[in-house]
Parts: sequence; C-alpha cells; structure tokens
Amino acid sequence: MEDGILRAAAATPVVGVADVESNKQRILEMIDEAVGEKVKLLVFPELVLTGYTCSDLFLQKILLDSAQKALREIVLYSEKLELMIVLGLPWEHCCKLYNVQAFICHGRLLGLVPKTWLPNYNEFYEMRHFNSGAGLHTVTEFTDALGESHQVPLDTDLLFACAGMPQFVLAGEICEDVWAPNPPSIRHALAGATVIANCSASDEATGKAEYRRNLITGQSARLVCGYIYANAGEGESTQDLVFGGHNIIAENGSLLSEGKRFTPGMIIGDLDLGKVESERRRMTSFQVDDATHKKISFTLKMERMDRLRRFIAPLPFVPGSAADREARCEEILSIQANGLKKRMSHTGSRHAVMGISGGLDSTLALLVVAKAFDLLRIPRENILCVTMPCFGTTGRTYQNACLLTKRIGATLREIDIRASVRQHFADIGHDEDHHDVTYENCQARERTQILMDIANKEGGMVIGTGDLSELALGWATYNGDHMSMYGVNCSIPKTLVRHLVRYYGDTCGDKELKSVLMNILDTPVSPELLPPENGEIVQKTEDLVGPYELHDFFLYYMLRFGFAPGKLFRYACQAFESDYEPSYILKWLKVFVRRFFSQQFKRSCLPDGPKVGSVAVSPRGDLRMPSDAVSALWLKELDEITLPV
Repeated sequence: MEDGILRAAAATPVVGVADVESNKQRILEMIDEAVGEKVKLLVFPELVLTGYTCSDLFLQKILLDSAQKALREIVLYSEKLELMIVLGLPWEHCCKLYNVQAFICHGRLLGLVPKTWLPNYNEFYEMRHFNSGAGLHTVTEFTDALGESHQVPLDTDLLFACAGMPQFVLAGEICEDVWAPNPPSIRHALAGATVIANCSASDEATGKAEYRRNLITGQSARLVCGYIYANAGEGESTQDLVFGGHNIIAENGSLLSEGKRFTPGMIIGDLDLGKVESERRRMTSFQVDDATHKKISFTLKMERMDRLRRFIAPLPFVPGSAADREARCEEILSIQANGLKKRMSHTGSRHAVMGISGGLDSTLALLVVAKAFDLLRIPRENILCVTMPCFGTTGRTYQNACLLTKRIGATLREIDIRASVRQHFADIGHDEDHHDVTYENCQARERTQILMDIANKEGGMVIGTGDLSELALGWATYNGDHMSMYGVNCSIPKTLVRHLVRYYGDTCGDKELKSVLMNILDTPVSPELLPPENGEIVQKTEDLVGPYELHDFFLYYMLRFGFAPGKLFRYACQAFESDYEPSYILKWLKVFVRRFFSQQFKRSCLPDGPKVGSVAVSPRGDLRMPSDAVSALWLKELDEITLPV
C-alpha cells in the first residue's frame, strides 16, 4: 500500500454445485491465505457461493437463502481483516434475480454490482434465470449476522474509494460484461476507477485461453488500469462444459500474474497504481467524469511490502525475449534509418560525415547511416568516416574503426589531430601535461570542427553519434560531440545500443563484419581522451559516472512514470538485488539526479533526431525542462533513505 502499490489476488476455490456451506468454508480458507500474504484486494469467481452451474436450482428459495446466510457470515468474518473482498452470488430483489458481485470490507457489505450483459449461447442460459442489471440504480435490504437490517446499494455504477490510498478506486464487472462491445468497465474507468474486479465463469475451449488473456490485458491497456480476473474452476458441473480457473492479473497492458489452468488456487500480483496514475496524468485524452457514479469510501491499513510480487525488468529499454528482441531491433534500426533518409532527402545531401572511433555509439550510427543510404540508393562510399586519433586513441579502437568502415563499404579518412590540438593548447595557454576537462574538451571540439568543415566542403551532413544515456547524464562536450546536423542515436540508451549492434552482427551474414562488431562490443566504453597505459584504455566511462544499466533504469522510471527518488531506489534494489548492494545503487542514483538536473542546458539545444521509444529528451516535444531547475527536493528524499543493515 506504500508507493502506490496494491497487492491483489484472484482466487479460485474448489466448489460444490449448490453446496453453499462447503463453498463458504473454502472461501474463508482462501481469505486466511490472502491475509497471510498481505493481500489487500481479493477477488473470487462469479456465483462462487453457489457454483455457477446450478442452472434451474437458482430458482429454488432454499439456495438463495443459503447464499445470503453464507454472505452474512463472510461479512462478519471480515470485520477485523485489512482486506477488500469481492465475490459472486445470486441476489433476489423485488422478485427478480440478479447475478451480482458483493464488495466486502471491515465487516460491511459496501455494495452489490449486478451483471449487465447476460450470455445466452450455452446450455446454462443465464437469461433463463437472471435479469440484466443495465440501468439499475437502487438499494436493497441486507440483514447482517447480528440481525440488523441495512440498505445496501444495488447499482451498476459504484466506485469504491480507499480513503488511505487515493490511487485505489475499485469498480466491478462480471464475466460477459468485458466480452461485450461496450463493457461497463469503460465508463467505470472514465469515472475514475483505477482497478477493475471481474468475477467470472468463463468455460474452456480450444484457443480460448489465449483470447481471454489478450482480452484482459488489452482492456487494462485501453483503460489504463489494473484488472483482476477471477475465473470459475474445479468443482463446477462438467455436464457439458469444463471450467479451468484461468485467473489473470493485468496492469496497463502488462500481464503481472496468470494462474495455471485446471489447477485451483490463488494468484497474487502487486499493482503499481502510481504508474497508472502517472500514465493517466500525461494522457489528455483520458477525461474523468464521475457525475453518474456513486462513490463509497472504505479504509485499509497502510502496509509496506518488503518485496514486490511483480517482475521488475533491470533493462527496461531492452525487449525481454529473444524473439521480441530480434523484431524490436529491426524496427528500431528502421526508424533510425528512415528518420535520416527523410532528412537527407529533404536537404538534398548525398554525403554523410561522421566521426568513427571504434566505439559502440559511432558503430551503431554507421550501421544506421548505411541502412539509410541503401534506402536512398546512394552508394555507401559517400559515407565519409573520419578517424581522428589523438592522445587517448588505442590501437584496438583505431583498428576496429578502420576495419568496420571497410566492411561497411564507406570511405575512410584519417586526420591526426595531435598537432592542431597542441597548437590550440599553446594559443589558449594550457599545459598539455595538465589532464583536466580543458585537456579533454579541446580534443572533442577539434574533432567536431573538422567534421563540420568537411561536411561544408562535401555538401554533406554531420551525423551525430551520442546516445540517450549520455544525454541524460550530460556526458558530452558542449558544442563538441554534443553537436551535429542530425543525431541518429539520440533516443537510444546505452543498454539498447549493445543489443542493436549485436543483433546486426548476428544477422548481417558477413563473418568478418560480425567479428569486428563482437570485438567492439567487448571493448570498454571510453571517450579515449586521456593517454593509455601500456596501450590499454585507462579512462573507462562507467568507472567515472557509474554503470549505464543503473542510469538507464533510473532514466526510464523517472521520465516514463514520474517515480519519486525513494520509489526509484526501491525498484532498483529489487531489480538489481543479485548485482549491486543498496548502498552502491544509492550512490549512483544521487549522481544521476545531480547530473540530470545540472546538465539540462545541453539537452535544451539538441540537434534533431528520431524518437524510437516512449522515453526521449528532445526539448521540442519530449522533455521541456528548465535548464536552471533545482534538484534539492529529489536529493533531499535520497538523503533521508535509511539503508538496510
């Protein structure tokens, strides 16, 4: 319940058809199990108190009375529990029978939501027994276990709002409702519901599970919400159908947890309602209007979950599976190449000029430029790759730059800049033995000047090679490698650069090119601005600014979902628990925050470049941030974090 985290569960007990007392006992057992797991929202299947497959027995008064009695006992049982319970049962009101879900918390029946869309395509014929709740906005009488009578809402448009957690607003729909063309959950979400509970009884058929999974995850994406789907399972009548207990917990298009079919039990997932709230906040198309809904307040005790029951990807920019990665890499390369294709076509340029260092970023940029030239049917020899060795250049990177250019079919030009940089040192009165930021930046700016002037001479464009991670940290020389005429890597984080280069090597069909690319991948990331020792790189970027996988993680969750520093730290500690100690993560998180704020001035004047993902820092449309914004709030929260002993 802290940081907007809600632990939710979907539970499928083994039921007995019309055996209400046994069903109640199994429900109570699963309630106890959920409490032990610190679950705050527990959803059971449709008509779980009686079983969904009672058919004409639903017309028997004794069954209906037994279900109400069991409900009274469950409501009483919940009195001292910190848990919202949602379960299905038949309900009689004004001599009409409704298929409803009951919302129970702290010994109160908060409301009953009737099913709107009743199926009539299988042998159970719900319309034979039940009435649709469409347009029903009334109250019904409920007598509790102590014999006291209460007026309880019986209404399709109810919102249950948690007083201690404003992000948690719950609404319900039942089985067929979500399969209908106009599900009630749409208007619930537009009224402010962030979580939808679905008590369901969806039978199994070949291929139906995949459709059901796509339906629920898709609905959670469309509504930008958490969705708990609890399905009927073992014990239901198999006279003509089989129910598999296919339970699903989804969040904004992501599958958080899924039950194994034909196996009764409970699945648990931690919904991040802070992410839901953040996503809705940035969507101007998501307009909330709760005028038609009745809001019912409830309270739950706030608890911190030590470990989240959800997968946190340590590399959020990188696709998870190998199959997804291949398709995604090809898509990204195509976006980059087509962005450059349009720019070159518009300017009439027939030449591209770029610095080639033998490092990852310039390698990826060259691969993209080559792809763009192929699309434009411009010969690759019109790609002018300029290698500019200086004080920090090593033999390994130099050879890789030369070999790479040759295998791609570009034109290589070598310009040794040591003499010109030394002249510049003399002009500005800088001691060459003083290896400070001036020593480094003079080299970077000299290289950029050369590239720009060659582009002017050849009628071409300078292609920028800097990546998103460097832009986030400001790890670029202002008006040096920071500047270009078009930056193809501007929204590619360092962790993704590696996968794109590896993918190209694996699929290019050129053994020699692949060998060069693999060698580049094995080379430490470095600007190579300081002299090497014994021919080896001594200036390793990640020793200076921290691991890029951490910084990419921080960048993603801070910009994509607006995570506060404390929550960012918590997520990172779980994602990287086998790699880094919390103190190490905290150290580099502070570095990230300081640099992210202090280096905005470099991002405020970025060259154009293609956006490829949901996180980018273009000042024109993605990150409009003042260059003189203060980081004090963020750093203060980090300073207040207590590290685990």
